[in-house]
Amino acid sequence: MTTYFNYPEPALRDELKRIANAITAPGKGILAADESGPTMGKRLADIGLENTDDHRRKYRQLLFTTDKSYANNVSGIILFHETVYQKADDGTPFMKLIKDNGILAGIKVDKGVVPLMGTEGEGTTQGLDDLNTRCAQYKKDGCDFAKWRCVLKIGKNTPSYTAILENANVLARYASICQMNGLVPIVEPEILPDGDHDLDRCQKVTETVLSFVYKALADHNVYLEGTLLKPNMVTAGQSCSKKYTPKEVAKATVTALSRTMPPAVPGVTFLSGGQSEEEASVHLDAINKLTGIHKPWALTFSFGRALQASVLKAWGGKDENIGAGQEQLKGRAKANGEASLGKYEWGSWKGLQGDQGLFIKDHTY
Repeated sequence: MTTYFNYPEPALRDELKRIANAITAPGKGILAADESGPTMGKRLADIGLENTDDHRRKYRQLLFTTDKSYANNVSGIILFHETVYQKADDGTPFMKLIKDNGILAGIKVDKGVVPLMGTEGEGTTQGLDDLNTRCAQYKKDGCDFAKWRCVLKIGKNTPSYTAILENANVLARYASICQMNGLVPIVEPEILPDGDHDLDRCQKVTETVLSFVYKALADHNVYLEGTLLKPNMVTAGQSCSKKYTPKEVAKATVTALSRTMPPAVPGVTFLSGGQSEEEASVHLDAINKLTGIHKPWALTFSFGRALQASVLKAWGGKDENIGAGQEQLKGRAKANGEASLGKYEWGSWKGLQGDQGLFIKDHTY
């Protein structure tokens, strides 16, 4: 084993670090609007809309034409491929709308989860083959960061060594390719909330998975200061009979991070993992309020469903409700911005879907 390798050139290091720090600026986080066509179709079906190109475009237009105040709490938006190249009704490219608000654009670059042979229903994520070409084009077209999701399941015999190792290496290779092209990679090893496991089991699995991920990132010479982590919060399984307090969730989550995550990484942008909008905000707030454990990173949000459920409900596919939907986005984004600082007053924002659970079994994007 050689110990010789090259860090990225200074200019590239500076660019990656600048982007990562901008995304995790105090009081800000990410709006994950990167749902694929089929997944967006499920969201639209919930409000009685057909899954058409224009309906998807109309909904994304609602998000991106919200007044500039939402940029006080949203630093980045993760997009799906089609969204990068769509335009508003007046012909303005969505990318311009986003950037004119001082928000960074990101892109989902994985091509979905596929079965991993020899495991108990586990998978790995595909999309590496042409990733270098795609990343170069996305950077040219205005994206500054990327996201790649890997999925692990907690069960009697899972996650297996095979699945943990394979997914860690896939994430590391993705991160390396992104950085070569000037994109900050958001590394997302999601441990699904499906199951009846308790908080302790989730914490131990999270620690194990993250230790493999950071070993793989080191093996691939990934520049940590130019990365972000998008993990699950440490929570009990959806079917667990025992309920845990936000403080217990916060302690388990921060403990897992403190044992595995290098302080060189600028920040954590948590996924919501099927929690209700309010629950995700409360848990994020509790994580940032927690004392007694050193937290050298920004701890903020990268929420999809937990930022959009009330928006969709308020909009309902009707033009006259666009403003109402945008108010829901601003309200929940502000709540999460406050939570990322440990300053959210629980229950102070009453979203239309605030307390409704958003869990979906074996969730795909």
